[in-house]
Amino acid sequence: MTADQLLIVAGAFAGGFVNGLTGFGTGMTALVLWLHALPVTVAATLVLVCSVAAQIQSLPSIWHALDMKRLAPFLIGGLAGIPLGTWLLVQVSVGTVKFWVGLVVTVYCSVMLLGSFRPKVAWGGRAADGVIGLLGGILGGLAGLSGALPTIWASLRDWNKDARRAVFQGFNLTILSASLVVHAAAGLVTPELGRAALIALPGTLIGAFLGQRIYRRLDDHGFDRLVLAILLVAGIALLWSAL
Repeated sequence: MTADQLLIVAGAFAGGFVNGLTGFGTGMTALVLWLHALPVTVAATLVLVCSVAAQIQSLPSIWHALDMKRLAPFLIGGLAGIPLGTWLLVQVSVGTVKFWVGLVVTVYCSVMLLGSFRPKVAWGGRAADGVIGLLGGILGGLAGLSGALPTIWASLRDWNKDARRAVFQGFNLTILSASLVVHAAAGLVTPELGRAALIALPGTLIGAFLGQRIYRRLDDHGFDRLVLAILLVAGIALLWSAL
């Protein structure tokens, strides 16, 4: 196995594990390694393939908590943002996007983990949820990073563990599946992507399975701290790779 193939496998396992554990994070975790082994357009589309696979595998465990009334504004906004994000993929530097997403995530998670203050956001209603979904859709179409903003927003809404995961897992599965269709229509599903997916998918599914087993043992507080810690590491990694 070549060095590039090892990077693909390692990124797939890490991304699948984080996804199975939290319901998000494949892109933020795997891209750090995959961008060293694959062209950016292949890596971005591979994130979508592996994210969808991990989400489908773990969906049955969270199905009971899905609330379509709560989820709908995120989905409507997210679906509207996908075409713009895909268009931006060939217009802007993904490194710049990674830097700013990494900066926002790192600052937020550092404050939440180090301080005792936990802001709760009750204003905005479904309109605010829709705006967050729109921004997540843009980031999903651009770099498979749809999960960061909805995950942070769900934490600010102060929903319980299953409710939060149901929101951002339902959102991610829908947005990333739609993003994959858009990528295919844009000609980004290539033989090179197929070869990379064959290498990555087993690691993704194994990692997701192991992550789900740990998720079931967490309470609300433990899940909150874990999500923040994973987002913080991912944010720092995105900043590092962008610099």
